[in-house]
Amino acid sequence: MNPTRGRVIGLPDWNRCAVMGVVNVTPDSFSDGGRWFDPDVAVKHGLHLVSEGADLVDVGGESTRPGAPRVDEDEELRRVLPVVRGLAEEDVLVSVDTMRASVAQRALEAGAALVNDVSGGLADPGMVPAVAAAQVPFVVMHWRGRSIDMNNRAVYDDVTTEVVRELRSSLERAVDGGIAPDRIIADPGLGFAKQAPHDLRLVAELSRVRAELGHPMLVAASRKRFLGRALAGADGASVPPARERDAATAAVSALAAREGAWAVRVHEVRASADAVRVVQAVERAASGPPDGGGNDTGTGDGTGRSSGTGSAGRLG
Repeated sequence: MNPTRGRVIGLPDWNRCAVMGVVNVTPDSFSDGGRWFDPDVAVKHGLHLVSEGADLVDVGGESTRPGAPRVDEDEELRRVLPVVRGLAEEDVLVSVDTMRASVAQRALEAGAALVNDVSGGLADPGMVPAVAAAQVPFVVMHWRGRSIDMNNRAVYDDVTTEVVRELRSSLERAVDGGIAPDRIIADPGLGFAKQAPHDLRLVAELSRVRAELGHPMLVAASRKRFLGRALAGADGASVPPARERDAATAAVSALAAREGAWAVRVHEVRASADAVRVVQAVERAASGPPDGGGNDTGTGDGTGRSSGTGSAGRLG
């Protein structure tokens, strides 16, 4: 275990694993499709996630579940921009989840502070130049192809070695394209072109992934199929639906935080926010006096939610 998470220039330093809340402005996302499709409802949900402990909110207008078809650019913009703008106006730190450079640019103009591209810049050749020009942080995810057929690409001899190698290529491409290395976040892409055993192996080897890539790491396990498979047991029966996997998600959040993840991306925030703060407390205890000396002041250092408003906010 190595708790050194790295610093992302342009974003706050939370001194622990951050929590990225998810707002899917889509009718067809795998876990909550349609619930936040109305922009006003989506903004309210984003603010609720902040009140539950989210440090930043990721807004996406295109489902990337296995088999999902693409939406056109105009529709993605129509879904995303009002929500990004509404949250930014409430001083929420917003990430835009998109594979299109045009959507990223418009979202940044509307107040987003970082770009989260599940294709790692591979889907749109204009993405890396756009992010480089904007000088904002960029999440580069491991990606082998579009959602419509990504399950066919889930073939590995050694999943961790191959994910690290392929993701490193995308990271190098982003740096070569002009994005500053200290603005880049790596995401091993749990659930994307991977079967449950691949995802579980990657979770088991997160510290290796982070160490070999050398960038802060985002872990996005929330409600994904491999958690359902793990909860179903060896016979594979009774796989719980996506919205019944939040406790399992929080378990992975704790594991990821303990292994040095920069942030976890989750649909239900409170349990994961608690998990990462407990990990922070354990790490502090491990490096502090053996008798636990000093006063426990609770939330004065940002480890709790006493304000009731979370800790998201734009940098001045």
